[in-house]
Amino acid sequence: MAMRSPTSDYAVAAREQTLGATKEDYQYCRQIMRRASKNYSFASSFLPKEKLHHVEALYAFLRVGDDRVDISHAGFSSPLQAIDDWERAYWRAFETGISPSGVLRAYLNTAIECQIPPEMMSAYFRAMKEDLTITRYETFTDLLHYIEGSAMTVGCGMTHIMGILPAYTFAEVLPYADALAIAMQLSNFWRDIAEDWALGRVYLPREDMQRFRVSDADLAARRVTPHFIELLEFEIQRTENYYRQARLGIPALAAGQWGVLSGLEIYSSILSSIRRNHYQVFNHRCGPDKSGKLEWVAKAWWSTRNLSQHSSQAAS
Repeated sequence: MAMRSPTSDYAVAAREQTLGATKEDYQYCRQIMRRASKNYSFASSFLPKEKLHHVEALYAFLRVGDDRVDISHAGFSSPLQAIDDWERAYWRAFETGISPSGVLRAYLNTAIECQIPPEMMSAYFRAMKEDLTITRYETFTDLLHYIEGSAMTVGCGMTHIMGILPAYTFAEVLPYADALAIAMQLSNFWRDIAEDWALGRVYLPREDMQRFRVSDADLAARRVTPHFIELLEFEIQRTENYYRQARLGIPALAAGQWGVLSGLEIYSSILSSIRRNHYQVFNHRCGPDKSGKLEWVAKAWWSTRNLSQHSSQAAS
C-alpha cells in the first residue's frame, strides 16, 4: 500500500493543534536510546542540554521502526505490517498534529521546532522495508542506496537539530553530515558481520567479496583468512575516508560540535579496534571500552576548544 506524503505545509495543521508532547514522552525516548546504543548514548551525553532531548526523540523514532523490522512485530501479522503501521502513524501525526504514541509526539514536536521536513523520512521507511527482502548488495553503490535511508536520515536530522553557522548554507553542510552517517553505519556493519550473518544478511558488497576472493562459506565458517583480512582492511580504509570528509563539516555546526566530534571519534575507534584484534569480528565484539571512550571524548573536547579559539581569532 502506497503511503501518502504531506506537502511542505504539513506544519500548518500541526501548529494549529495541541501537540501534547510531554516531559515523560521525551524521557521515554531517552530510555529507548540508552537501551539500544551505548556508543550513541555516551557520545550524545556531551551534546548541549537544550539539544539532547531532540536527539533522543530522533533516535527513538528511528529505533522503533528498526526494531519492528529486526526484533519483534508483536501485535502484527508480519514485520512488513508492523513497519507499515509505523509509517501510517508517522504521516497521521504530521497531518493532525497529535498522536497516541509518546515517541511520535516527541518527534513531531522536535521536527517542528527544528524544522525537520517530514518528507526526509520517506527514504527511511523505504530502507526498512527493503531490509525485509534485500539481504545482499551487489555493489557498494547499492549499499549506499540503503544507507541513504537507514543512516543518512540521522545525519540530516542531526544537522537540523544542531543548526549551522550563518557563514554556511544547509546545502553546503549536508554532504559532511552524510559522510559521517555513512561512516558510522559502515563501522557498525564491519563490526557486526557475524551478527548480521546470523540474521541472514551480508552488508559486504558482493563485488568486493569476489574481488578479494572471500566466499559465503568463509563467513559461515567464521574464517579470518588472509583474503578476509584484505577485504576488511579495504572496507576500513574506505570508511576512514568518509570520517576524514565528515571532520571538515564540524566547524559549520552552530551547536554540539563537541558531542558530534565525540561520536565521530568513538565510532571511528571501532575500526582501530578491529585492527588491534587482528580482524577477528566473529568471536569478539570490537569497539572501545568506557575508558577508551573517555579518552576520545577528551580528545574531541580539546579539538573543538582549539577550533573555537581559531574561529574567535578569525572573527576578530
